Amino acid sequence: MELNELKPPKGSTHSRKRLGRGIGSGHGKTAGRGHKGQLSRAGGKSHLWFEGGQMPIQRRLPMRGFNNIFKKQYAIVNLDVLNIFPDGTVVNPELLISSGIVKKLKDGIKILGNGEIEKNITIEAHFFSQSAINKIKNAGGTVIVL
Repeated sequence: MELNELKPPKGSTHSRKRLGRGIGSGHGKTAGRGHKGQLSRAGGKSHLWFEGGQMPIQRRLPMRGFNNIFKKQYAIVNLDVLNIFPDGTVVNPELLISSGIVKKLKDGIKILGNGEIEKNITIEAHFFSQSAINKIKNAGGTVIVL
């Protein structure tokens, strides 16, 4: 077998349907589109969500819930992530951003008590959970609320 002898399996390929090429072709005149109407026109396709002029479902259903525009979004950092810093380090928002732990500051940084911390470091953040404060103090670190 050679590369120039490769052919697709029999019946797997079809010749192109040539539309609008005379009556004898079987696809002349209306070119398989039927007579008149929206679908016979060029560009006459409706959107997937079009329901034939009936009131669409997204307008029939009532609105639910709301978005609170005053809600605060905090960048969350868990305690186990802070073990990468050596003892005596002052961990502040600038250090967290430069080290890649936090991508954006948002409305402040909140330290949560997930995991354990083994280093005695000083942590400066905007908010702390109570469990995080307890674990930091037990490890010999200090907490500074900005």
